[in-house]
Amino acid sequence: MMDFFEQFSPTTQAFIATLFTWGMTALGAALVFATKTLNQKLLDGMLGFAGGVMIAASYWSLLAPSIEMSENNAIASWFPAAFGFLLGGFFLWGIDKVLPHLHPNTPIGKAEGRRHHQQKRSTLLVLAITLHNIPEGLAVGIAFGALANAGPEASLAGAITLALGIGIQNFPEGVAVSMPLRAEGMSRGKSFMYGQFSGMVEPIAAVIGAIAVSFIEPLLPYALSFAAGAMIFVVVEEVIPSSHEKGNKDLATMCLMIGFVLMMILDVAFG
Repeated sequence: MMDFFEQFSPTTQAFIATLFTWGMTALGAALVFATKTLNQKLLDGMLGFAGGVMIAASYWSLLAPSIEMSENNAIASWFPAAFGFLLGGFFLWGIDKVLPHLHPNTPIGKAEGRRHHQQKRSTLLVLAITLHNIPEGLAVGIAFGALANAGPEASLAGAITLALGIGIQNFPEGVAVSMPLRAEGMSRGKSFMYGQFSGMVEPIAAVIGAIAVSFIEPLLPYALSFAAGAMIFVVVEEVIPSSHEKGNKDLATMCLMIGFVLMMILDVAFG
């Protein structure tokens, strides 16, 4: 795999990696062709697992490298990580208030954002998952874009590991969109298309992130921590509450811990 990626530029590497993460979203959405409903405990466990992967990736793949890259700068090494992390969270908070969307397991009457009453449930669900696929795509793009600066904190193995982890947690995201739509009577084809569509933004966001940090090296620590802050906001504001809404809190929490440990092992062992 390493040899395959090494023949491409960092931007192309990021695009290829997020085609994989998009494909994992589509694979999850494709479960609608096998069944019309999915056990709620299984779905909540998968959402918790996805949250754990995102939390671990935010630290080991994004925040820790951001701090390491800032150690020899004139400003405090913690500042880029702290500033970028908060900026990423506030940025997603702002989008969350404007973009109409509906979290998985949530009744349409509790949709968030402006003018949500004018939108169909399918549209609101897709917008919700799309909202947090943007920082995931950015995170992968930034990780690969960092390779252009060839710093010791950046590695191809680490970037690939991040893409692998995000791809794993994208599987339940595809399920979380397509299954509720299928259960409400939407056709298998439409349910699948809506489910996989949410992952389409990741290659676009990845290319933007890779290009930005490839040419603006001082931006890199801020960009890494920005992506981490955006991902943590999504986990706390959306993924964890969605996994708890049907009463499966203990199961979702344990699955979150399993996802965290798996991503930690991947990143430490291969990153």
